[in-house]
Amino acid sequence: MEEKKVMSYEDKLKELDSQFGDWWKHGFDVPEMTANLYPYEKMFSPIRINNLTVKNRLVMAPMGNICMAEETGRPNDKMIKYFEERAKGGVGLITSGLIPVSFGIDKSLYELGDLSYFPRIDRSRTVYAGWRDLAAKVHAHGAHFFVQLTPGLGRVGNPQCLVNSLQFPRSSSFNPNWYMKDVPCLRLSDKSLKKIIKNVGQGSADAKGLNLDGVYLHGHEGYLLEQMTNPAFNRRVMGKYADYERFGIDMIKEIRRRVGKDYPIMYRIDLSLMLNVTYKEKMKTVSPLKKFKDERTPEETLTYMKNLVEAGVDMFDVDLGCYDNWWLPHPPSSMPAGCYLDIAEIVKKYFAANGIKTNKGLEVPVVAVGKLGYPDLAEKALRDDKCDMVMLGRPLLADPDWCNKAYAGKVEDIRPCIGCQEACINEFVEGGHPQCAVNPRTSYEDEFSQEIPKADKSKKVAVIGGGPAGITAASVLLQRGHKVDLYEKSTRLGGNLIAGSIAKIKYEIKNYLKFLEKTVEELEKNSNFKLLLGTEGSLETLKQGGYDVIITATGTSPVRPGSIEGINGENVVAAIDLLQNPSLAEGKKKIVVIGGGVVGAETAYWLTFEYDKEVKVVEMDKYIMNHTCTANRGHIIHYLEEAGVELLNCTKLVKIVGNKVVVSQNKHKNVPNPYNTWAPILPENVENPMDLLRKIKDESVERELDADLVVLAMGVRSSNKLFFDCVANNVAPEVYNVGDSFKGAKIFEATRSAYRKARSI
Repeated sequence: MEEKKVMSYEDKLKELDSQFGDWWKHGFDVPEMTANLYPYEKMFSPIRINNLTVKNRLVMAPMGNICMAEETGRPNDKMIKYFEERAKGGVGLITSGLIPVSFGIDKSLYELGDLSYFPRIDRSRTVYAGWRDLAAKVHAHGAHFFVQLTPGLGRVGNPQCLVNSLQFPRSSSFNPNWYMKDVPCLRLSDKSLKKIIKNVGQGSADAKGLNLDGVYLHGHEGYLLEQMTNPAFNRRVMGKYADYERFGIDMIKEIRRRVGKDYPIMYRIDLSLMLNVTYKEKMKTVSPLKKFKDERTPEETLTYMKNLVEAGVDMFDVDLGCYDNWWLPHPPSSMPAGCYLDIAEIVKKYFAANGIKTNKGLEVPVVAVGKLGYPDLAEKALRDDKCDMVMLGRPLLADPDWCNKAYAGKVEDIRPCIGCQEACINEFVEGGHPQCAVNPRTSYEDEFSQEIPKADKSKKVAVIGGGPAGITAASVLLQRGHKVDLYEKSTRLGGNLIAGSIAKIKYEIKNYLKFLEKTVEELEKNSNFKLLLGTEGSLETLKQGGYDVIITATGTSPVRPGSIEGINGENVVAAIDLLQNPSLAEGKKKIVVIGGGVVGAETAYWLTFEYDKEVKVVEMDKYIMNHTCTANRGHIIHYLEEAGVELLNCTKLVKIVGNKVVVSQNKHKNVPNPYNTWAPILPENVENPMDLLRKIKDESVERELDADLVVLAMGVRSSNKLFFDCVANNVAPEVYNVGDSFKGAKIFEATRSAYRKARSI
């Protein structure tokens, strides 16, 4: 019998990279909210970590508590109630977002006025009470809490410190800043690094003294701890910390010295940055990637993890990637569920094969991460011994009661995460705080009670539009005690979610659509609710209804500029129509998509990977998928490039003549590389001074693109006519407009506005 060849770690990484584009063809399931493995005996079994016993195998992931504490860093009601809500929901272990302890050393941490958008544990005794209150409230519900400490941000910190305080950001070596590659990060001295280690030890001792249950080191994704412990970023040739393991191991030893042998230490790490696997030949030519080509290998990572355990680490969670391929540490909606289970299994097998145990003589728990918000998937991973615990981040923002519902077998009642990352990540990048697109209460638990209070007076309300905003409003209004008629002119609920759920990569939208449909099924059991499918809420109908309140949630309609020659040709179709009727693309090989926003890029992805079309994307903006979470756009753009899809940015549609699309493409040297996924798009209110030296001049040339089919994804406009007609005709004493019909945006804005408005009626 031929012996089966064991795949090397590097080959495994290459395999995953090759599969993450069309993952549904490579054994990854398209998951649904099923309860086939219920009861979840493994998921709800206890586990010991050092001297701590956690009641189940579910861990709330660190989700960046940016702007959720007071400006001094003290946790306040917003942050405390946010965590208490998840503790009430049944999770066994909660971890905070990253808490820096290197203020004054890492120059990127301070805002003007020496304030911070991070919670702090290091500032002074003035912050202690907030942490003690948080611990007490989490413990009251049977959960434990680890505080995630970070030695700093380094090259991924805010470079505005250079403008605000004339201070350069710092890093392990002379590394370029991630946000602005023209800004260099100065090399931290050994003295500063020793001070950071001392600070981490003090922060750990403070955490223990404040009744927090353990510390959790942020050692992945390219933050400062990773920068010091990965030769991609640590290129020091002199001093004790030229040894890339030394900083991390010294830190663990200092923590152990301060907290003793019985206090849990958890470490977050990536098995690989995946830079060479992701960018291949670009690592030799593209600045700044070529600086980082000597990344830590998987074998070196495993050896480092073994040494961390010897120094005192009790458990790990492990993933892949860094900021420069941000879709890997933050897998978006378009990536497969359970994407890193094989990575967790590699670590578990390595520990077992080498007899690696903690200083307590226990096996080292390995926590799996990466889109595990499906109870059957999580339970199977535990039963198959791929991991010891399962980490849930965004699923617990979407539904704080995920754990309780899974335990009770009420899986269909779990509100699913849609993976958009617009509210939980992109919101704080843009200057807000973490929220959730499908759960408007997330981070507003201090304002909105879980139980929706009854209104003083019951009213008759018409809600027009059966999309996310309309269904959200109707559900809240019914709980308020009102009589609600929900109008939907089509024969199916969901609005634009119907088209948005077609592609394989949109499976999480499909699950959310099912959840909304089930929500309405439950509403129909209430005699105060009436669903009017296939019924347009026209002005005359509403006049005759005798309503006290009218809420229009009528969504948007696609833009189709009539002034462009050929725009209404027979071979021209709107993306939303094509998604709902793929037969329109039958026999069409060459397709040009006009519009490189989210809809256009994802439609191009669908046509490329599911229908094997030759696709080009035309976008007039500087960037493809602008105003989208960096991780989500990165994954789509990377695999479009891998598939050979031509992306034409700074390119305008001139006309469509038969099977030819005429465009005007700006070929100036400063037009951004449309395939750049290793650097972010800065928020519009943040100016990069170097861009003043890189102005884009108009050097446009006309091109003809062959097109058997032209797909329009040129944006949308709000369908707000009904709202203004209702107001002008005094159809009801109260008339409100919510969701996309107020402003065309995303699910996040639609549900948020609908929920808040409905609670006030």
